[in-house]
Amino acid sequence: TGTLTNGKVVVTDTAIDDTRDRFLLLSGALEKSSEHPLSKAVTNYVLDEGITLPDATEFEAVVGHGIQGMVDGTKVFIGNERMMKRSGIDPSNHLNKIHQYATEGKTAVMVAYDNMVQGVFALADTVKKDSAQALSQLEAMGIRSVMLTGDHKLTAEAIGKQVGVDQIYAEVLPDEKANIVAKLQEEGATVMMVGDGINDAVALVTADVGLAIGNGTDVAIESADVVLMKDQLMDVSSAIQLSKATIRNIKQNLFWAFIYNVIGIPIAAGLLYPSSGILLNPMIAAAAMSFSSVSVVTNALRLRGFKPRIYTSKKSDKSIDMIETEKKETTMKKELTVEGMSCMHCVGRVEKTLSQMDGVTSVSVDLDTKLAIVDLEAEISNEDFKTAIADQGYEVTAVK
Repeated sequence: TGTLTNGKVVVTDTAIDDTRDRFLLLSGALEKSSEHPLSKAVTNYVLDEGITLPDATEFEAVVGHGIQGMVDGTKVFIGNERMMKRSGIDPSNHLNKIHQYATEGKTAVMVAYDNMVQGVFALADTVKKDSAQALSQLEAMGIRSVMLTGDHKLTAEAIGKQVGVDQIYAEVLPDEKANIVAKLQEEGATVMMVGDGINDAVALVTADVGLAIGNGTDVAIESADVVLMKDQLMDVSSAIQLSKATIRNIKQNLFWAFIYNVIGIPIAAGLLYPSSGILLNPMIAAAAMSFSSVSVVTNALRLRGFKPRIYTSKKSDKSIDMIETEKKETTMKKELTVEGMSCMHCVGRVEKTLSQMDGVTSVSVDLDTKLAIVDLEAEISNEDFKTAIADQGYEVTAVK
């Protein structure tokens, strides 16, 4: 799922059974030892609450499940439902809350200590702007898309619905991703795996072509056959088109080089001399050989002017860029200056509040500039924005 989203995960909600300070201290201290994007989001959230975090000991990352370790003498487990069951902890009392977060497109992370689940973090990410366009482009090229994710089924379905994925496998472990890739290959499919995380490494190696996103983990990049330099999913279709253009170019060069030699070598060897007295002058032969090399190199250099084609979607007679243009024409944008935000938790609250307003299609909030950029498909008055933000304890001082 992280390949389709921006990777800027923030904590949006918490459901805590224990005292808030102890819950945040224990979970934040353990998450501080992990490099996972979700862990960083939780750590930042706790630090923004002004809590000083001790160092965890006996830290262990359980791939596809979560993390565990000791914090101030307390054994702490953080992860998904599988992690809790693996650790002998019953998560049933929190499954309704997890289901609720998942239906909202959020990832739920459970925190357990003292032999019971003490609370849940809900984290959310935003879908990359070009994800839906990239998958539509691949569909128009006759390529079927399959999402392999360790996220909750409902979360995966919420993201998949937004971007138009053909098939979804949710709650899968890293080795299960590789098994699904192998199964698709056994069914006769040629599989390109696109990934950016540690959990994608095995599947990247198993696929016919492994393609890593440029800002992915080192393990993913080392496991892939192709690495995109930019974090843009539209480059996936561009890479495929460039590959095919390169192969066509190679075949053309081989054809012309072969034709030159088939014609030139027999003449240079005197094949026509007995019947017609024709011999190939060495200077002409040298010029012909040079010309063949120049023509092959010139043909190869045409790839420098390669530009990927925007295909027409099967579901529409309009090209993708035409659809994007029409979307821009019907989308309005407003910039709100929001005062009172002091941490990423505040940013999450403002984003959530604005995104839930009718007519809002997307929201981007920057803590440093205090700006909230809102895309609209229907007009919303400035007063409505100010009232909604004021209800959360912040103030809109300017609207552009």
